[in-house]
Amino acid sequence: MARPDKVAAVQEITDKFRNSNAAVVTAYTGLTVAQLKQLRRSLGENAQYRVVKNTLTKIAANEAGIQLDEHLKGSTAVAFVTGDPVEAAKGLRDFAKENPALVIQGGVLDGKALSADEIKKLADLESREVLLAKLAGAMKGKQSQAAALFQALPSKFVRTAEALRAKKAEQGGAE
Repeated sequence: MARPDKVAAVQEITDKFRNSNAAVVTAYTGLTVAQLKQLRRSLGENAQYRVVKNTLTKIAANEAGIQLDEHLKGSTAVAFVTGDPVEAAKGLRDFAKENPALVIQGGVLDGKALSADEIKKLADLESREVLLAKLAGAMKGKQSQAAALFQALPSKFVRTAEALRAKKAEQGGAE
């Protein structure tokens, strides 16, 4: 029979997995309480960094339909990301550069398991706002090109029609 406190803990972690856009599993052995506090602050309001028990987290992840068993070894903590996953990945990567005791072990993004290398690649992406701005700029450029093309088509059609009329007139006048 499961203890009520453990059942509640599993349910809470399961809910965090289900309500998060991403989750990043880290090993934190060797970090001080002050460093963990600094890490939590650096992640901002869109991510919650929580030290977890591996057994309970494995159960919660399985209940949420996520496979994280291979990443849950040793002293682990999970960053549950509700905002932009790129920002959280950058925060974790940058903190890990300054504090080698923090090791990114893996995670999950929109239900898909990610390796530590994939999370580092995610951290190398530009923010969502920058990517959206670039997309909008590219779309605007393509619209301008399309407008120029559509303007050029009628004038080219008119020139072609005039050339055909002239050619027909030459042929008709020569007969």
